[in-house]
Amino acid sequence: MTMRKVLLLTMIIASAAAVAVAAPPQDVSMTLSQARVYVADVAAAHQSANGSRSWSVLRGLLTSGESVAVHESVQPVDTPPVAPHAIQHSELIVVRDGEVMFDHDGKSEKAGPGDVIYVALGTLHRVRNVGSVPAKYVVIAIGGDTK
Repeated sequence: MTMRKVLLLTMIIASAAAVAVAAPPQDVSMTLSQARVYVADVAAAHQSANGSRSWSVLRGLLTSGESVAVHESVQPVDTPPVAPHAIQHSELIVVRDGEVMFDHDGKSEKAGPGDVIYVALGTLHRVRNVGSVPAKYVVIAIGGDTK
């Protein structure tokens, strides 16, 4: 991982931590007004039909008014991808392990550890594992219909 990627990843994680005590995810109506640490492995895993797993880490409202939700996901090798879907919020996806293909707007872009994917509001997209190890990534959803 390059120094630039390490610095960018550190900045994104620090920003997320600044809005976020070890506790389960909060209701989206809860205002996040104090800096806290949210422990990812406290939440129960959600198993998707295609074999992927995700853990909700954080949900709430920033003091500036935007809703925010953070979850971790793991896609095993050879997992059938989900169908492309549109979102009505913005997302930053930080790839931790493995390689994924980000399909969007009629094109595909590969991302690996330390890379950050930006998904704009309304983008028809999907993320699929194209590597030889489970793909692990963190999704930071901001604004709109964040759940």
